[in-house]
Amino acid sequence: MTTPSAGPYGSWPSPIDAALAASLDGRPEYVGTVGAEVWWTEPRPAEGGRRTLVRRPADGGPERSVLDAPWNVRSRHTEYGGRPWTGTARATGGPLVVFVHHGDQRLYAYEPDAPGAPPPRPLTPLSPLRVGGGLRWADPVLRGGEVWCVLEEFTGPGPTDVRRVVAAVPLDGSAADDRSAVRELTDDRHRFTTGPRISPDGRFAARLVWDHPRMPWDGTELLLAEVVGSGGAGSDVLAEPRSVLGGPEEAVAQVEWAADGALLAVSDRGGWWNPYRVDPDTGEAVNLCPREEEFGGPLWKPGLAWIAPLPDRLLAVLHGQGSSVLGVLDPDTGDLVDAAGPWTAWQPTLAVHGTRVYGVAASPRSGYEVVELDTASGHARVVGARAAAPVDPAYYPEPQSRTFLGPGGREIHAHVYPPHHPDRAAPADELPPYVVWAHGGPTDHVPPVLDLHIAYFTSRGIGVVEVNYGGSSGYGRPYRERLREQWGVVDVEDCAAVARALAAEGTADPDRLAIRGASAGGWTAAASLAATDLYACAAIIYPVLDLRGFAEETHDLESHYVDGLAGPPRTLAVRCRERSPVARADRITAPFVLLQGLDDPVCPPAQAERFLAALRGRSVPHAYITFAGEGHGFRRAQTMVRALEAELGLYVQVFGLDRTDVPRPALEP
Repeated sequence: MTTPSAGPYGSWPSPIDAALAASLDGRPEYVGTVGAEVWWTEPRPAEGGRRTLVRRPADGGPERSVLDAPWNVRSRHTEYGGRPWTGTARATGGPLVVFVHHGDQRLYAYEPDAPGAPPPRPLTPLSPLRVGGGLRWADPVLRGGEVWCVLEEFTGPGPTDVRRVVAAVPLDGSAADDRSAVRELTDDRHRFTTGPRISPDGRFAARLVWDHPRMPWDGTELLLAEVVGSGGAGSDVLAEPRSVLGGPEEAVAQVEWAADGALLAVSDRGGWWNPYRVDPDTGEAVNLCPREEEFGGPLWKPGLAWIAPLPDRLLAVLHGQGSSVLGVLDPDTGDLVDAAGPWTAWQPTLAVHGTRVYGVAASPRSGYEVVELDTASGHARVVGARAAAPVDPAYYPEPQSRTFLGPGGREIHAHVYPPHHPDRAAPADELPPYVVWAHGGPTDHVPPVLDLHIAYFTSRGIGVVEVNYGGSSGYGRPYRERLREQWGVVDVEDCAAVARALAAEGTADPDRLAIRGASAGGWTAAASLAATDLYACAAIIYPVLDLRGFAEETHDLESHYVDGLAGPPRTLAVRCRERSPVARADRITAPFVLLQGLDDPVCPPAQAERFLAALRGRSVPHAYITFAGEGHGFRRAQTMVRALEAELGLYVQVFGLDRTDVPRPALEP
């Protein structure tokens, strides 16, 4: 055994460079089955950040991309997207797939095995985005000769000039140039809706709806409507719906039908998202597995799935606290058996074919990959997007999931990633620099899984701690609601409490603490600089910086989010002065880098520009780096490389790290 070489924290060499981390960014999403084949979407950072559709043959042959560039399978529904594809196996001619192309947001039909390989053919009209007449589609299902899905239609130039309905798009292409050929199956009395879930006998359609100012984790309703038709192609309509579950204080995260026709839902009526069997006539709901665990999560996008019925009355479920694991639930007895394997966190996408369940999972030693569980044998294996180790796993960090105490003794959940290198060690008398990562959302959470963006720092000798601050999902409704009207307070306090605890116990250097975050995490990072002198610097990435500006300028989904996060409109001006980094810029003295996509419709660059204008004339070292063509969430490899290197360059300068292999952003007042 060799003795590790001594070297100061932050100076260690690492094979995990920014290009490697960027090349493996993103994860498979939206798993589905087409006959016996498993399909999913997969990122391509090196190809302009597009997402392709991948299929794995039923015979176990190698997976392959179904669509070459520039096809990009991604919906812009509510800007965050939603399930962008569906497909079916046909007796002849091979599979039929319908998908949304990001470039023009049209629905396309594609027959990849058809003779001559004809290109995808459009099903919906071409229309400009973000202006009157703009059309977007999500969460599709095939029904006869139509695609039933969510239609989002812009009615004017503003981000909230929009309506949403369930619509039927003919598969024959007759609506490709004719908006009137799209049949609207519902009215737009509800602001938001998921796509329909059709009962096995075809008689009913279930969906979830909600309205401003609620977000879908605040309160949703499960609507049930009878499918009525004359039997002719394209003649079915939905009768007047009725609400059978949910309400303003109950969040139903998912609805599905079992093979035997039972109506299933995931509701947090007991304080935790648990699975229920719902009587469609009375609305009586029976909890199938009452546990203080989450069997659901925040419905940021339509088409997410935490439960999937199996043919034999069993249910595939994702459940847990903080992180979700895959299990098989017997709804009659409540027995729950978890899948064996190394995976410790599963994403909310599940698909079933026969006795086989497919999902997307990761672990602290492997990135997200497509996993198959054979419920007949109990055997689980990777079947797609295999997360092969790009470098020696000895360079990967080992997360420590811990619970810290915050103000008033409240619990704060976090994952600590100490600096780690197989061949380097720091002097015994040196404490490591640490970066507090505040996740986005803020109604979201981070699980302890392999992330090369974290390994990029820890393998160089910089510690990372991811904080699931109050307001995060995964720990029950009361934990989520700690942030109600407390955004900019609880999140800031919780991140600071964790940082101080690490410093007090001798884990982190109290003089070399930083905070970073993107989106809502960017808000927490910037607000933290204004609220405390705890941090030596910050990386602020496509952030919210102005409560009132966010409410007025952001997209429709989150245009009333601040009502719950900061308070109703009558108090917003006061809360904005008290908490917004734009209004408190005079309190900021620590250096920072601000990274912003210029095409971001969620956190527009206008907020960043107002924030920088408020700092003008003050000697706060900072760098403002913008990226043309990037929106909310960086997707292009070259963008991620520059962003990671700019962040490391900030720490090199502020922490006084000994390295010359990274560009240093010009920090100017």
